[in-house]
Amino acid sequence: MRRLLLPLLALLPLEAQAQTAPAEQDSGIVVRGSREAPSDWREAETDHVIVLSNGSERELVRIARNLERLHFLLSVLLNRIDKPDETVKLRVTLVGDSAEFDAMDLRNLRSKPGPFADAFPVTRYYDPREDGAILASTRIDQKAVLEPGVSLASIGSVLAATVPPTPTEQGGGGVPSAAALGQTTSFGASDPLAVSVNSVDVPLPAEGRIYAGYAQHFLLTYFPAAYPRWYVDGFGELFSTLVAREDGVLEYGRPPEGIRRVLDHYHSVRVADVLTGKALTDKGFADRWTPFHAWALTHMLFVDEERQGQLRAYLRAIANGAPPEQAVQAFGDLDELQRGFVRYGERKVWYDRLTYPPDRVAEPIVHQLTKGQAAFLKGRLELGSRVELPEPAPPGTDPKRAADIERARRRAIAARDTWLADLRKDAARYPTNVEAQLLLAEAECRSDDSAQCLTAADRALVLAPGHVDALTWRGVALTQQAIAGPAAERKARLKAARAIIARANRADTENPLPLLAYYRSFADAGETPPDVAVEGLEKVVETVPAAPGPRLLLAEALAQRGNADAARKALRPVVAGAYDSPERTKAAAIVAMLPAN
Repeated sequence: MRRLLLPLLALLPLEAQAQTAPAEQDSGIVVRGSREAPSDWREAETDHVIVLSNGSERELVRIARNLERLHFLLSVLLNRIDKPDETVKLRVTLVGDSAEFDAMDLRNLRSKPGPFADAFPVTRYYDPREDGAILASTRIDQKAVLEPGVSLASIGSVLAATVPPTPTEQGGGGVPSAAALGQTTSFGASDPLAVSVNSVDVPLPAEGRIYAGYAQHFLLTYFPAAYPRWYVDGFGELFSTLVAREDGVLEYGRPPEGIRRVLDHYHSVRVADVLTGKALTDKGFADRWTPFHAWALTHMLFVDEERQGQLRAYLRAIANGAPPEQAVQAFGDLDELQRGFVRYGERKVWYDRLTYPPDRVAEPIVHQLTKGQAAFLKGRLELGSRVELPEPAPPGTDPKRAADIERARRRAIAARDTWLADLRKDAARYPTNVEAQLLLAEAECRSDDSAQCLTAADRALVLAPGHVDALTWRGVALTQQAIAGPAAERKARLKAARAIIARANRADTENPLPLLAYYRSFADAGETPPDVAVEGLEKVVETVPAAPGPRLLLAEALAQRGNADAARKALRPVVAGAYDSPERTKAAAIVAMLPAN
């Protein structure tokens, strides 16, 4: 539903805005630009993505361009060419090697794929945040080792124990020993002797993970619905092998390299268990299922015309609320489906080509980030995994389960507090870094420390007067303080907080943050949000369709207004979608309380 946003400013008297505007000292503005030292990070922006990387500019431009080409391809295939698009651009951050990526401990709370066999590590992070989805991935190619071989480095170390030192090892000239050569780095083998022989492995190109992640984002953003997880995984894998040729040809649907080896190695997957979702509760399923299996199953169902119709019926049934064990009946004889899946990797399979007009994909706009801009890129990625806390166990929970939940919650709180303390120290070391202050303000507000949030937001406003996010977090902090303060002062203080939020909205009516903050200023205070606040939520759901948080808020508002059908529809991707997000339990509780159709 396309709805014009009513200006929030119209709800508020001008006097309130003037009284509550933060002090902004023009003399304190720090001019930040070319005089600040450049970093090794660059940003490439296209019509639909913003890609950040500290790799080569050539690699960055190629990936950004190819993601835009992939967007065009998906738009053609799914009939979205030249359709209106009000969604927030996906931010893609390409981190160095897998060790650097793993060190951030980015937990996929809202998009956990698989589960996959241990040989296939998850090296991408996707978070459909309420102010815009983010994707992070390593940019270093890896491989899945199905069967380890013998390391020549280990052989060399054994030989070295029985061979006298060479002149090199004694400080002279000569050839280094095998022990000296047998070293590895986090980027892979640093010399031939570090390679294993007789191993069975398949490549996992980094770009494939990025393209798969974008395809999944496209599906969940432009066609939000309740999808089974295997299908979201498989849909992404179909486009993981994208080839974008310089002559304007896009190739998609190619099998990943080594798929025959993978399907032969993991040969006991029951398709019926995958389609019904039973596999997700099978502890041994992760030992047999891989992204290559997801590719094969989805590809098989896409290629055969009869299976295409069955797949559409199956997905339609699940989207309309049918349980998977009922929806799977659309495929008919499941034993025949199983036999077809087993045979699928034994023959050549279809892939397709599409030629795109070069003028449909513009060149990315690239600029180099300063060291200040780059310093907190990883912190922004880490934010979601740190400030999101497990909900307390609901009343009536089994005591053992409740104790486990409480222990997990205490661990999460301790981890958040440690991360937040480090962030405060870092932000204090960079007092003129607006990115640092904005990140700290958001982290403090989302951790319910309104005083610290207000301080950080005001620092950011001195550095960047009128910054929309800084104004919003200032308004959020004032809202929290108004709700926690004396009841006699609440009405006036909430009015002042909403004036700040309205100012942010007026500066950028497309930004989801002020709209969410405005709605929450009523809901969190126990007041009935006005119609314009609910319309703002509808706008947010249009701009970040994959985010479960705004859907939850909108459904609550619609349910309060007696619109049960619309509330149920808004929550369907959350309650029955591919991922068990933190919002799912509350969403299910809302649906359970709605009157029957």
